[in-house]
Formats: sequence, structure tokens, C-alpha cells
Amino acid sequence: MKRFWIHPPILITLVTLFAYGIFFAPSSPTVLAQQAETPTPQGMYITVLSDEPFANIRMGPSSSIYPKVGILYPGDTAPALGRSPGGDWIQIEYPGAPNNAGWVYSPLVRVSPGELRIAEPPPTPVPPATATIDPTFAAQFTIVPTNVRLPTFTPPPSLVVPSYTQAPAAAPNNNAPLAVIIIALTVLGVIGFLLSLFLRR
Repeated sequence: MKRFWIHPPILITLVTLFAYGIFFAPSSPTVLAQQAETPTPQGMYITVLSDEPFANIRMGPSSSIYPKVGILYPGDTAPALGRSPGGDWIQIEYPGAPNNAGWVYSPLVRVSPGELRIAEPPPTPVPPATATIDPTFAAQFTIVPTNVRLPTFTPPPSLVVPSYTQAPAAAPNNNAPLAVIIIALTVLGVIGFLLSLFLRR
């Protein structure tokens, strides 16, 4: 049996590489799970204090002109960016809205102490075009009332019901009773049957 010998220089090289891999190899970076972080508002901020289930965030400082872009729940906070000229609406930082800014109704929130600058509202959104009817086409279906008088109701003439003072006289019954006719036909049939029997013989 042949023995397998490792040469000393090769053995020393292998041991050196193994020791270097254990003690001096760069450690693998630790990957931490991404955690959702709530940004801490810098400077002034608002806190929702509404008794409603949520506060609407709108694209501009009006609930009738600007559409809703999001909501905040009671206790939520957001950085305050400015206020409307009348102070009824507060502009806040709201990611996902146009320009990452939205507007919340000020009675629904509490603003941290400080002075907010007056923010210019965004341009009002263009309302969608309303469908119109072609006047020429609609004129074809315009009904013009005429001055022709409608016919009036004329009651029909009264009906005359005939009345009889005497009962009509009964017509004499000259018809033979039905039973006599049936019996006569039966007798004739029997006679004919008997004659046919005798004539065959």
C-alpha cells in the first residue's frame, strides 16, 4: 500500500491560509431589518385633536374647491409649513400629495408655539368639462304648442229599452217526439237486417 505524504511547504501554506481566513477575514456586514421611522417634525408642527375619526388633508385651503389627498388620525403629528391668509387652514408636509404638501382645517389641530408664515394656496384645479347639447340638434325635438282646440266630449244618445206588455203567444208544437223517431229508425234497421239474412240463403 502506497502512502500519501504532504510536503512540508504545502502543509505550511495551507495552515497559514486557514488561520488567515479565521482571524483576519473581513466580517460580513450585519443587515438590519428596515424599520418604519416616524420623522420628528423640525420646527413647528401640528397635532390632530379632532373628535372625528380622522381629519381630511386637502390639496388647498378649501373643502369645496380642492380635492382630498389623504387623512390624519387623532394624535398624528406633521411638520407645519405655513397658514392661509385668514388662518383657517394650516399647510403641512404630507408625502404623496402634490409638492409633498397638504392643507388641514385649523380647528381640527393644535399648532406648536411659534409664528407660521403665510403660504400661497395652489392654483384651483380645473373642473372637468361638462357635456353640452348641440343647440341645432336639440331644436329638432322642441315641441311648439298649437292653438288647435281639442275635441270636446259629446255624450251618446240615451238608449231606449223596449218593454213588452203581453207575453208572446206560444207557437203550436207540431214536431214529433224524439223518442218516436228513434224507435221508428230502430225498427227499420232490424227489418233491414233480417231481410239481408234471408236473402243470403
